[in-house]
Amino acid sequence: MNLITTTAALAEACETLARADFVTVDTEFIRETTFWPQLCLVQMASDDLAVLVDPLVEGLDLAPFFALMADTSVVKVFHAARQDVEIIYKLGNLIPEPLFDTQVAAMVCGFGESIAYDQLVARTTDGRIDKTSRFTDWRRRPLSDSQLEYALADVTHLRDVYRALIAQLDKDGRTEWVESEMAILTAPETYDLHPDDAWTRLKLRVRKPIELAVLKEVAAWREREARERDQPRGRILKDDAIFEIAQQQPRDEEALSRLRTIPRGFERSAAGKAILAATARALAIPKAELPRIPRPPQLPEGTAAAVEFLRVLLKIVTEERGVAARLIATGDDLEKIATHGAEAKVPAMEGWRRELFGERALELLAGRAALAFRDRKVVIVPLD
Repeated sequence: MNLITTTAALAEACETLARADFVTVDTEFIRETTFWPQLCLVQMASDDLAVLVDPLVEGLDLAPFFALMADTSVVKVFHAARQDVEIIYKLGNLIPEPLFDTQVAAMVCGFGESIAYDQLVARTTDGRIDKTSRFTDWRRRPLSDSQLEYALADVTHLRDVYRALIAQLDKDGRTEWVESEMAILTAPETYDLHPDDAWTRLKLRVRKPIELAVLKEVAAWREREARERDQPRGRILKDDAIFEIAQQQPRDEEALSRLRTIPRGFERSAAGKAILAATARALAIPKAELPRIPRPPQLPEGTAAAVEFLRVLLKIVTEERGVAARLIATGDDLEKIATHGAEAKVPAMEGWRRELFGERALELLAGRAALAFRDRKVVIVPLD
């Protein structure tokens, strides 16, 4: 088993891998007790070399790995890339480019919304993934041979999966469809949520502008605290506590201590004082400057019925063309199309999505097409 534990060996391996057209990449990490994922293992493979890298070895410098990730002459192939890229972005301050995500490609090729890796391997190659070591604690050392074999299989099978998918994409003329999706995965803002925007992660349960102002301040404090202490957000402060603070707006330690979501004695801690300070900042905002509560727009009469027609149309198109529905339009997107038509600012009104679905949606809304039930299925019928 080729387990790399020195910087020199990593540099040599990366030099070999850099001569390949593509490199398959995967990472094993733990983040249950931390804010930032803890990188525990890196797997890479080309046709000529397959290696495992132990980043927990003291003194090992990952610089050669990051240089390979930044090498634009080599395609970096991941499956469900987002969390792997987040780790690389955090530790190496870069995003691998060019990047290819086989999970996204599988959706384009008709394998469903989010096919599991082992199922994709089975359906595109003759390979099988042994999932015995699936729930390994990757921080523990030494790792057994079976654990290392399991980890390496993730990238060795991925070589054949990648070839199968790019061949299918080329055959179907859908290569550009995947390329447009990669723009999201390679955008830094995908991985760098500003603390002031942390409130957007929460399901909004406030009704007044002052409550939203408090919620924003406390959520931003929690985000900064979680990052600085490298702890999960929930360990710093539960979501329910943020909502209760926003609604009750405690002004002193006694008021904070009376909240049911606040642990006993918390009000006297540094965190308690910080929460009171965050609440005070929100309460000091002039009434005219308080944030507005986001409200769903009032939809024109008939919109709900139009959306239901568009849902059926989307199902017909995606089944007909073998592509996952969520790659084309979400429920919110359909609502916007039903309301604004061609002026809707949604992906379905641009590029290949418009050609595949958007134009047909506009025809349906304009009465130039209809849905009919024929031969035990719903079909699209053009109208004169």
